[in-house]
Amino acid sequence: MAKFLIGLVTGTILTVLFGVVIVFSLARFGTEKRVTVPDNATLILDLQGDIPERPPVEYPIPFFEQHTPSTVKDVWELLRKAAVDSRVKAVVFEPRNLDAGWAKLEEIRAGLERFRKSGKPLVAYLKGPTTREYYLASAADRIYMGPEEYLDVKGLRAAMMFFKGSLDKLGVQVEIEHAGKYKDFGDMFERTDMSAETKEVMNSVLDDVYGRLLSTLASARNKTVEEIRATIDEGPFLANQAVAKGLIDSLRYEDQMFGELKDRLKSGELKKLSHRDYMKVTAASLGLEGKPRVAFLVGQGDITRGESGDDGYSDTGIGAEGFNKLLRRVGNDGSIRGVIVRIDSPGGDAMASDDIWREMNLLSKKKPLVISMSDAAASGGYYMAMTGDPILAYAGTYTGSIGVVFGKPNLHGLYDKLGITLDTLTRGRYADIDSEYKPLSPDARRKLREGIDQSYHDFVSKVAEARKRPYDQVEPLAQGRVWLGTQARQRGLVDELGGIDRAIDLVKERAKIDKAEKVTIVTYPPKRSIFDVAFGRAPESLFESRLGKILRTPQLRSIIKGGLLRVMPYTIEVR
Repeated sequence: MAKFLIGLVTGTILTVLFGVVIVFSLARFGTEKRVTVPDNATLILDLQGDIPERPPVEYPIPFFEQHTPSTVKDVWELLRKAAVDSRVKAVVFEPRNLDAGWAKLEEIRAGLERFRKSGKPLVAYLKGPTTREYYLASAADRIYMGPEEYLDVKGLRAAMMFFKGSLDKLGVQVEIEHAGKYKDFGDMFERTDMSAETKEVMNSVLDDVYGRLLSTLASARNKTVEEIRATIDEGPFLANQAVAKGLIDSLRYEDQMFGELKDRLKSGELKKLSHRDYMKVTAASLGLEGKPRVAFLVGQGDITRGESGDDGYSDTGIGAEGFNKLLRRVGNDGSIRGVIVRIDSPGGDAMASDDIWREMNLLSKKKPLVISMSDAAASGGYYMAMTGDPILAYAGTYTGSIGVVFGKPNLHGLYDKLGITLDTLTRGRYADIDSEYKPLSPDARRKLREGIDQSYHDFVSKVAEARKRPYDQVEPLAQGRVWLGTQARQRGLVDELGGIDRAIDLVKERAKIDKAEKVTIVTYPPKRSIFDVAFGRAPESLFESRLGKILRTPQLRSIIKGGLLRVMPYTIEVR
């Protein structure tokens, strides 16, 4: 009886929720085509939280709709439209609690600068700003902050977490084998601090990112680099201190800021336009699209083999099965003139990376192709890009990490603490090579090394062939080392530094599309509604989406799965 009642209540709740979704969907369907942009609109660009590359699922309920993140391409297109739309007189930029890497921030800041060149006012209003938000706001012609706000700009730091002490207490040993002296994938499980190699890489990352931050802020605030460096050394700042140091232009409450903008525009009452509403205005309606179609194919997240039913829509990462279907779909579409593959991935499963590499190369033979790297295109994410086509990265992109690693846990000590025993019978010399109950024998390690070394050799060889360089020149740049985009460009691992605009220019060149001709950008996978998820084949659930957020560290997920991996040795987040 209890089960029946639980089922009845659950079914009723789901039916009501589904009905609510249908009502809001029908209401939105009837209104979203009628977006009205007033003649003196002020576009409010309110960016918060995550800024993904792949379009998230859209829920046609106001609360969820307001919290659906805008993609990098969405922001790029918004600013491009606003710059040419005569109805949009100004942009008020309000970034808050941003969760994005420095490469994505570079793209967004470049878009803000392009808009500012249109001659229209670009105002930034900061609420609880950190260095990320301030970096973007520095592109504005005026930066405002509330009188009681706090500017949390104080430099950058990079920290790494190590689990060896906890694992020792639990009786868990993680065994790691890797190719490349910088492929220190297992350090978090085997050490309690950074190795000399890790410190070398992390210091180079901090120096590069911080140097570019200082030069950008110095240029924006009309100061020297040394003046900005000395100023940041005094941070963080109270609101009046930020003004005194020349980091903020004015302290105003938000209504006062809008009042000053109204006086500046001299166009009567300000008519605010949400960037979510403005997203519904098509680029074609503003004359920004042309007949030639260019695919913008997004690969985001850890690389896995995926499931046979995947269709490229999974939000849990890049499943080879589904992503390859998208590649084939684009390759077989005769209306597509060229392809931009946008990669934001730290790598993952070695075999899945190879499957994608194969399909990418087949696509390259069918269509003009350009690779555009986002925050990360490293290890397997770099491997899949080895088609020989032009590669673009941002200065802050994490790339390279050309190496291979194998890891497995030995839980014997934990089982002992729990009173668990495992009695095993085997047939075959290496039948228990991946057993979680015993350590690797010397003979088993030699067997693993054969596979790891061969996989590493194949990886370096593919890079050498794609980059048209001898193996002996590439191998010293491999060794599992993570490079920033600037460093990778200096070493010939990528071709240029640039973002979406440059990728479009390049693919037009390769597709023999006139430079002045406009193109239509078609995103793959396209945006989906909750109905696409509910009735389509996408293997998606709210549980999977939330779990992916919780277990977002690729190293932790990968070590549980085991096998040969092409994955970044650590997750880098410079704050």
